[in-house]
Amino acid sequence: MKKVVLLLLFPFITFGQSDFERVETFFNKKQYTKAEALMQTYVQNNSTDKKGIELLGDAYGYQEKWDEAIEQYKKLTLLDAKNANYHYKYGGALGMKALSISKLRALGIIGDVKKAFLKAAELDPNHIDTRWALVELYMSLPGIVGGSKKKSLKYANELEALSKVDGYLAKGYIYEYDDEPELAEKYYKKAVAVGGSVNCFEKLANLYESQNQPQKAIETIEASQKKHNRNALHYQLGKVSADYNIQLNKGEQCLLKYIQNYTAADGVPKEWAYYRLAQIYKHKNNKEKALSYIDKALTIRSDFKQALKEKAAISRK
Repeated sequence: MKKVVLLLLFPFITFGQSDFERVETFFNKKQYTKAEALMQTYVQNNSTDKKGIELLGDAYGYQEKWDEAIEQYKKLTLLDAKNANYHYKYGGALGMKALSISKLRALGIIGDVKKAFLKAAELDPNHIDTRWALVELYMSLPGIVGGSKKKSLKYANELEALSKVDGYLAKGYIYEYDDEPELAEKYYKKAVAVGGSVNCFEKLANLYESQNQPQKAIETIEASQKKHNRNALHYQLGKVSADYNIQLNKGEQCLLKYIQNYTAADGVPKEWAYYRLAQIYKHKNNKEKALSYIDKALTIRSDFKQALKEKAAISRK
């Protein structure tokens, strides 16, 4: 009898595992509608399968179908009320919906967002993503609806206890948001010293850009490149050079390297590098070369609005 039961169950187990593997493949290929269709069928036939419901919610989330994602994640919190990640995902979907609607309508959702994140934090004292969400939520909300720098710092301190680099980045974020650039710089530098990831360097470089300190931004990007050797950093340096009319030769060389070594994994499309080269040659008062690069950008994407605008500006010079 036991063998019969196992044989009866085996096809269903295989079917489920196969579906989950397929949906992950769809996610990796950004084929979210296919993932949605597959998981809709699966969940219809397995209405209490938490993994299937979660993947369906994720499929909706990738497509920014927030109401549908909220429905699936809410189911999960009811099926397993002690799972911190389910409350976190539910709060995240609610939060994204709040960002997509009017501020007045969003006010009716904020309480549920906060409640879900706080529940997740309570259930799992080691849940880093939830604490990041609370740091950002309390900083972004007006005081009248519960915003609080003090509470944001509380969760940044909890993050620091779990992961020094996350704690430092969170504090850098708080002080940057609160227009205290010196303190933001202090903590971003600590994150670079302790973690040293591309993200840590990027936060510090972006702060320098926002404070109109392009030389420091370039130095930070160069330090990141020395450590990580990422082609994407060539573009970032070229961008700062073009935006601020600084170290133009270095910016040009970096952009040419970016184009030469470009792959889709670098993130920024190649036409943007041509656009930045055009800006650099505009700064150099070389109209002919500037136009040649802007035309290369437009050859790749004819409806590139920024490039069309830049071409008009170059042509007027």
